[in-house]
Order: sequence, then structure tokens, then C-alpha cells
Amino acid sequence: MYTRTHIPNQKDNEKVLLFFRRHWITVVKIILLSLFIALIPIIFYLLFARGYAYLEIPAFRAIYFLLNSIYALFIILFAFTNFIDYYLDVWIVTNLRIINIEQKGLFAREMSEKDLGRMQDITSDVKGFLPTILNYGDVHIQTAGEEQRFVFKQIPNAEEVTRTISNIVSQYGPKTSENID
Repeated sequence: MYTRTHIPNQKDNEKVLLFFRRHWITVVKIILLSLFIALIPIIFYLLFARGYAYLEIPAFRAIYFLLNSIYALFIILFAFTNFIDYYLDVWIVTNLRIINIEQKGLFAREMSEKDLGRMQDITSDVKGFLPTILNYGDVHIQTAGEEQRFVFKQIPNAEEVTRTISNIVSQYGPKTSENID
């Protein structure tokens, strides 16, 4: 898909300076949640269902395992959809623009870009125990005009990324009389 060397609609002399995906802990959370949800029917079977006489009847046993299989497929679909969302959400900073690519479900993607010269306010937001310990958070970028804010969600080293993007904007952004010298 998108890599550090291949970006959508790459312009002449455009270089990728920063490339982000969400922090790896977001995938671990999804995997752990999926495993926990998958264990529910197994625990139910081990604690309660083995003692029920109706499971000794082949037709009821087949229905029970069919329903558990459907349940497992939904869990796999949940985990797969969330992994796809993680993998295809990409934020790219080049020497000309910032590109925000967000996957919205399995079959919808939203892509937006802003020129570096339109950046006005760049802030980071690290909230919670786990984000503080593992050093990840959100980066908010406000652009000129009525346009929406860019939000880089749950990226590693959010505070450092904020400083880096500010430096990139001051280096590659619009040339004013202050930074021409």
C-alpha cells in the first residue's frame, strides 16, 4: 500500500520526511480483546454446558457447535477489520504537504492533504496511564481557514512528532520576510 518511498499522487521533488501508523499497543489491545471474547463460549462450555443432557443429542450438539462457529467467525471478522483499520491508517509528512489517510470500515477510505504553508497550530495530546508510560498520543494540526483539524491518532512519540513537524513547517513552509534571511 503506502510506504516511506511510495505515496499517493507524489509530486516532483517531494520527499517523505515522516511516516506514521498508530502505536503497536493499539493492535495488542484488539488482539487481547478478541482472545477474551473468544474464550467466553469455551468457558461457558467447560463450566455449564457439559452437564446438560441436551448436548448429548446429535442435532442439538450440531446446532451448539454451529452457533459457536458463527460466533468465532464474527470474532475473526472483528479482529481482521480492526487490524485493517490499524494498518491502513497512515499519516505522511513530506517537504510539501501533510497527507492523512484513514480507513473507515472495510470498503471506505478518506484521504486528505494540506500544504505545509497552511499549518498554524500543532499540539500533542497524551492522556492516560498507558499512553504516558508507552509514550504515544494524538497530534492535532490546525490549518488556516475553516478547514478541519488533522488528527494523528495514537502515534508513537507524539510530543517529539509535534516538535519535528513544527521544525519542518518552519523550514519548508511559506517564505516570509522573517525566515528568508
